[in-house]
Amino acid sequence: MIRVGEINRLEVLKQTDFGLFLNAQDFGTTMLPKKYAPDNVEIGDLLDVFLYFDSDSQLVATTQKPVAQVGQWGLMKIEGVNSTGAFASWGIDKKDLLIPFSEQRARFRVGQDVLVFVYTDKASGRIVGTTKFNKWLDNTPANYTKNQQVDLIIAERSELGYKAIVNGEHWGMIFSSDVFGKLFIGKRLKGYIKSVREDGKIDLSLQKVGTAK
Repeated sequence: MIRVGEINRLEVLKQTDFGLFLNAQDFGTTMLPKKYAPDNVEIGDLLDVFLYFDSDSQLVATTQKPVAQVGQWGLMKIEGVNSTGAFASWGIDKKDLLIPFSEQRARFRVGQDVLVFVYTDKASGRIVGTTKFNKWLDNTPANYTKNQQVDLIIAERSELGYKAIVNGEHWGMIFSSDVFGKLFIGKRLKGYIKSVREDGKIDLSLQKVGTAK
């Protein structure tokens, strides 16, 4: 099954002077421009390519890797702002990621680095970004145990410390008293569950509980 907005493994069907035609299954064929094609490719080879829609809603393939695929978070720089929203550097040539105004918690400025979640808008079918993370987090119970190691993405600075995304699924808090080393928005690191409160809120630590700093 083809997953637009993600890396897929597609078969090479045809070679031309300007690129490769790949089997995109239900989407028919899609072209990988020559400049992104690896050397010594043969008909029938399987290539890992990122798929997205261009401005004309045509399916495009590239071997460039985006900052974040659909369903992932990534730190991106705002490249432009217009009446539609903000456009963030996605890591793909000539293709920035739209963050609609309705998906911004605050208005952005050009050059600003922001943490973005990438998703497919069901109404339009477009791949877009959002900084409104609440609807994507805490949708399942926080079934963690004390001192369990987890993957963290630093998402926000607050008066209490840093809010972090836990295993891509939940909000957690690293209180200022538990912070050591340099933390910044978008940083990915390992952490530990300090506690899960009765209300489901998660307290985090950067080292196992009971370990001296």
